[in-house]
Amino acid sequence: MSEQTGSGGLNEYIQHHLHQNTIEVFGGAFHVDTWAVSLVLGLIFIGWFAFFARKATSGVPSKGQAFVELILEFIDGQVKDSFHGDRRSITPLALTIFVWVVMMNCMDLLPLDAPYTAIKLAAGAEVAHHTYFRWVPTADLNTTLAMSSVVFFLILGHSIKAKGGFGFGKELLTAPFHAHGIAPKIALAPANLGLNVIEYLVKPVSLAMRLFGNMYGGELVFMLIAGLLGGGLLMFVPGVIFNVAWALFHILIVLLQAFIFMILTVVYIAGAYESH
Repeated sequence: MSEQTGSGGLNEYIQHHLHQNTIEVFGGAFHVDTWAVSLVLGLIFIGWFAFFARKATSGVPSKGQAFVELILEFIDGQVKDSFHGDRRSITPLALTIFVWVVMMNCMDLLPLDAPYTAIKLAAGAEVAHHTYFRWVPTADLNTTLAMSSVVFFLILGHSIKAKGGFGFGKELLTAPFHAHGIAPKIALAPANLGLNVIEYLVKPVSLAMRLFGNMYGGELVFMLIAGLLGGGLLMFVPGVIFNVAWALFHILIVLLQAFIFMILTVVYIAGAYESH
């Protein structure tokens, strides 16, 4: 960490850690590191819960089963409070979002320079210096936008399911400004459509930007603290203290942001079943 910081200064150190590992795909940049870490964490989540689901017993549960059941009961309770319809498909969705986002966020709590050190030990300092790897998927806007886009289409799907295609289209043109008579309804239709489009688009954008902003900011703070650790013996002890203090505080952010993303998703889907 100190070697990497000292060789090019704090600014170069931060720039290096902000670079994604990318490949060119169809003329665009595909973030391999974000995709790989997200996929691995998703598979771990599936394997973890599937294992304890198969081993579940009605008797005295193991500690692992009890922990999984605690998470599931917590999520189901939150969904029950926010969504008053059939939640058989909503609770698994909320569980997946919460646990997966927590796992991706928790990557921010791992040592910042672990990928650099591993590559350096395996292939040398020169290769490590030219190899980029960011392992906090939620600090990548592509991840949060992709997740919120899925939520957006889920909202549309549930809206059409609840109101029918005709009913949903009618609501887009006749609410929130209601009118009596054909002429007033036609006159207000553009305004209603515009407001509804904005309302639907704001939801995924706000979801994506909130999660991304918090995790990106937290990642930057860890990089700045790592710069203190590389500033010599005088700054080493303050750097360690700041790093531990921020990590403890960041645990709250990691959990809170996952919870917010999950609960807002459920609230938005619940809102799809309501009429203006």
